[in-house]
Amino acid sequence: MSKAGRAASAYRAYREISRPGSPGLMARVKALPRMIGGALRGDYHDLGKSKLALMGLGILYIVSPVDIVPDFLPIIGVTDDFGVFLWLMTSLLGESGRYLDWERRRVHGEII
Repeated sequence: MSKAGRAASAYRAYREISRPGSPGLMARVKALPRMIGGALRGDYHDLGKSKLALMGLGILYIVSPVDIVPDFLPIIGVTDDFGVFLWLMTSLLGESGRYLDWERRRVHGEII
């Protein structure tokens, strides 16, 4: 994804979080462990194990000392980590919002 695409995706995530009636940032963050647990148990089918594994690889890439572009290169070295971070945050926040909607429908007894 290009820089402009990552920025647009981050802006869409921000707009989604700040939309009236949408779960806020802290509600989404608190839902992450439940969402991951539900996906691993197979209760929450909207988050596939392949996407969950890709998110895990994103976390490993960010914390790993081995990078495609070394971090000691000024500006360029941090850009790839930041791009992965933006993708990871927008994916997690967007997916946790969908999880909260799914959870709300399930609690209220609606058909999913």
